[in-house]
Amino acid sequence: QVQLVESGGGLVQAGGSLRVSCAASGIIANVNDMAWYRQAPGKQRELVARITSGGNTNYADSVKGRFTISRDNAKNTMYLQMNSLKPEDSAVYYCNAEVRTVLDSRYLEVWGQGTLVTVSS
Repeated sequence: QVQLVESGGGLVQAGGSLRVSCAASGIIANVNDMAWYRQAPGKQRELVARITSGGNTNYADSVKGRFTISRDNAKNTMYLQMNSLKPEDSAVYYCNAEVRTVLDSRYLEVWGQGTLVTVSS
């Protein structure tokens, strides 16, 4: 009923920039908090950044000052602008959102399929 689709991952050199996007589709009534997580090989999934429907944001210490999360509520789309990328930023980046459909009053937690970001040294 609801899908999150990430795009924009790829290969970039250290110091470079990349923007990933997450689009929510389906019978959506409202999207609450949205977030980016990442998971590197052999490591646990970690929160990168979160944004509320009102635009309040918080970031992992490791990306503060380099990454910027934003969203377009009219398009149910979220973005992550990543600058000054480091090899340790390499991971699969997952989109996460709290979504309410037109069929249910509850908010459901939805995950995207992930997009791979590789930063070469």
